[in-house]
Amino acid sequence: MSFLKTVFGSIRIIFAGMWLVVRIVFEYFGIISDGNDRTTGIKDLREEYKKTDYR
Repeated sequence: MSFLKTVFGSIRIIFAGMWLVVRIVFEYFGIISDGNDRTTGIKDLREEYKKTDYR
């Protein structure tokens, strides 16, 4: 029984980590926004990326 709890706990942590990565990518490209961009810094990253001149 404790083996199953350990396995399911590990699976939940893996999916939580994957969801966090997906959310950060979606926020970076502006697909989703939680309305609190200041804490994640995603909006600032987008603005800096737009201002950058690669020539």
